[in-house]
Amino acid sequence: MRTFIDAFERVTLTLAWIAAWLFVASGVMLSYEVVARYFFLAPTKWAAELSQLCLIYGTLLSLCWLVQHRRHIQINAVTGLLSDGRQRLVGVITMLILVWFSLYVTYFGWTIFHDSFERGRTTGSLLDLPAWIAELPVPLLFAFVAVQALIEIFKLISGDPIPSGGHE
Repeated sequence: MRTFIDAFERVTLTLAWIAAWLFVASGVMLSYEVVARYFFLAPTKWAAELSQLCLIYGTLLSLCWLVQHRRHIQINAVTGLLSDGRQRLVGVITMLILVWFSLYVTYFGWTIFHDSFERGRTTGSLLDLPAWIAELPVPLLFAFVAVQALIEIFKLISGDPIPSGGHE
């Protein structure tokens, strides 16, 4: 099991780095669009839509890393006062809810993606890209989140240290 966890978390880290670079790319594209539009009066057809795709993919690609490192939204005022055992119990319950939610999003996200793919739906923008390009990462990456949450449950039950969530 530890071999699978190590491999999955290497994939998670790689996806997080790709997400970070997609955020950088989005910023570069939007900056280019601002300069092109306001200084040269020559807006692009592609910058806004492609930067949106980068933001969608970047956000979804980073989800597993955020769960692994407890960087998602959480309230520690109460849980920080709990004993280690109770913190683990709350963590397991939270991760079980996340598994359920992620599988729900995976199922319905897949039906939306599949419907768009079958019908040939497009974005309706100047690029008129197929809509499924933006919809496909939702079911795929929420399935990854479900796996990451199950890994976190295993780690909590196994007695691994509870990630602090980076309370800077």
